[in-house]
Parts: sequence; C-alpha cells; structure tokens
Amino acid sequence: MSKPQQDPPPAKADEAHTTRYAYKASLIGSAHQFELTDEGLSWQVGAKSGVWPYADIAVVRLSYRPVSMQSRRFRADIERRDGQRLVILSTSWQTVALMAPQDREYRGFITHLHARMAQAGSRAALIGGIRSGLYAAGVAMLALVAMALTGLLARALATEAFGGALFLVGFAALFGWQIGGFIRRNRPQTYTFDQLPQALLPQGR
Repeated sequence: MSKPQQDPPPAKADEAHTTRYAYKASLIGSAHQFELTDEGLSWQVGAKSGVWPYADIAVVRLSYRPVSMQSRRFRADIERRDGQRLVILSTSWQTVALMAPQDREYRGFITHLHARMAQAGSRAALIGGIRSGLYAAGVAMLALVAMALTGLLARALATEAFGGALFLVGFAALFGWQIGGFIRRNRPQTYTFDQLPQALLPQGR
C-alpha cells in the first residue's frame, strides 16, 4: 500500500517568506523582485536583473519613510561597491487608493539578508536613519515650529480665544506625532549585523 502524500513542513513556507520579497513601487511599473540565493542577492526589475554577491554589497541604509497614503512605510537602500543601488520598500501599490503594508515579509527578508551578509564575511557599512544634514534641518524645523506654536498658544490664552487655543493644541499634537516620530526613528546611527535598529523595521504581523 502506498503511503499517503504528506504536506511540506511549515518551516519551508517560513523560509520562503524570508528569502523572497516583491513589491510594486507604482501602479503602472513592474514589480521589484528579490531573492536571497547561495550566489548572492538576486533581483529583477522589469527587463533588468542581476545577482550581487553578498561580499560585494558596500552599504545598507535602513530608514523610516512615511507617505501621505501610508504612515507605516520603511525603506532599505542597498549599494554595491561599483555604485549601483537597489531600493526595497515595505509597502506595495495595490489599487489607486491602496498602498498595502508588507510588514512581516519585509522584516523577514531584511533580517535574513543581514544574516546572509554576515555569513559571507561582509564588511559593508550598516547605517540607520537619514543623512546628518537632512536630520539637522528636520530638527531645526521642528524647533522653529514648536516655538511658533508656543507663542500663538500663549497669545490665544491671553486673549481668551479658547477655540483657537484648542485648535493649536490639536495641531501641535498631530504635528508632533507625525514629524516627531519621523525625526525620532531616523536619528543617524550605525549598527551591527546582530543588532538591527528595531525602530527602522516594521513589527512582524
């Protein structure tokens, strides 16, 4: 009697989530497809494709990049030694009005990419956050807006314009949550292969 066919173990499905990743950067463009192979990072964007050996990757930069249609959006910029660059986003366009998050898949792929690079003896620069100049400009802008809002709030309270004061408090809370979160997550930093910056990776769901 032949043995009944068994389903593949769950581990294989989990491995597929960490070794393959794809997203659409726009509705009309081709999907960006990536795979972690024994030879290196395999990629395909439209008619272009290639394989980058893990040891040839010179820089990995992780950042938090929210947009109007998706506040939970993360980005990885991967640069090769010859200057070529790949961009991996944690969201994918689905419809005109929907940019879907791919938190679990993105986090698994980026984490596994770092593990493969470490195994290959990579000496890549691992950078978190945005560039120092942009970060300093963002901090300065945040401070100026905070000062302006404080002055307006004090004037509104002095003139007993409580409706305006309430509006300013709400605006300050929203501004601080959005811009403050962007600044906090994107603080320039370096990290190691065994300690990835959790603020620059989505929580797996």
